[in-house]
Amino acid sequence: MSLTGTPLFATVVALTVLAVVLPLFVWSKVRGPAVVRVGSRGLMVVFAQVTAVTLVFIAVNRDMNFYASWGDLMGTGKYVTAAPDLGPDGLGGKKAAEVKAEPKVLQEFEPVDGVGGRVKKTELNGKISGVKGDVMVWLPPQYEDPAFKDKKFPVVELIPGIPGTGKSWFQGLKAHEVLEPLMKSGKVQPFILVSPRAMLVGQADTGCANIPGKVNADSWFSVDVRKMVVDNFRASEEARTWGVAGYSAGAYCAAKLAILHPDRYSAAVSLSGYNDPGQESTSLVAQDPEMRRVHNLKNLLTAAPAPPAVSLWMSGAEQDGYLSGTDLKGIAKNPTVVHAEKVTGGHNLDSWSKQLPQTFGWLTSVVKAP
Repeated sequence: MSLTGTPLFATVVALTVLAVVLPLFVWSKVRGPAVVRVGSRGLMVVFAQVTAVTLVFIAVNRDMNFYASWGDLMGTGKYVTAAPDLGPDGLGGKKAAEVKAEPKVLQEFEPVDGVGGRVKKTELNGKISGVKGDVMVWLPPQYEDPAFKDKKFPVVELIPGIPGTGKSWFQGLKAHEVLEPLMKSGKVQPFILVSPRAMLVGQADTGCANIPGKVNADSWFSVDVRKMVVDNFRASEEARTWGVAGYSAGAYCAAKLAILHPDRYSAAVSLSGYNDPGQESTSLVAQDPEMRRVHNLKNLLTAAPAPPAVSLWMSGAEQDGYLSGTDLKGIAKNPTVVHAEKVTGGHNLDSWSKQLPQTFGWLTSVVKAP
């Protein structure tokens, strides 16, 4: 049974009801030696506790979509088909123009269960990264409007935290439900929203890095997914038309991708992010001290050959994203722009969802329409 499906949820609900009702009928009827009576009643208590905890986990996971499958939960999903050394630009020795000129990556899309609207998904086999995973896409209301039939649209790539799936942005943060009326009213420009799989190596955090021999997460997000979107939808490959946003571990990734690839993204939104990848306990990048140092956002920004022409929005509570933003703002040099915003609210999906109108209003001002 699917981890997020109705059959599993219904089964767990039934077992939980049974665990509550069973002791009412048999508690006083248990016979045998004292050890048998105590053991039997103890098992009924344990059964009730286990089913209750399982029911809460299944219900929360169905709502927030931290884990999309049993493979995600157990860390057994296989999404890396190859992880060669792709070089500093993540293109494997190719030039950007060569990647663009390669045959189009045409995909088939299907509706996403439990989300509705125009959210669709596809299984993408990343030719450059060696990653094979799902990508979810939501098209703005204007996309199918005949008045916009010849218009290309800007794109925002959405990266979830760890644990988390692309569905978390749509079912947890409800990004499309929050943003659609704002796009219809003109307060937010019509963006194509794209959320790729982020959990690629078990339950570990890749830090959106290319790590030869393990995973090429950077190239998955910044090369393969971008090309797929441009090949299948009315979108441009120009950096000025692309933004990237993330929360928690995904916030670190979003800021990092923009800093490293100003030729691919013009802006990033970091919701409750951080600069030091070691702040995520499962980070693959942080396992090596030197790699952790190099991949600190402050070091990436100062080590760039030239200040990247990107705009960063970094928000959160004082110790949960805001101070990371002020640290980057303090070392940023023109044309890099960093906005640090202190907000109230915890490290949770509800808090991040409430920030979407403001952050996408900001993205509207810095990410340009094609």
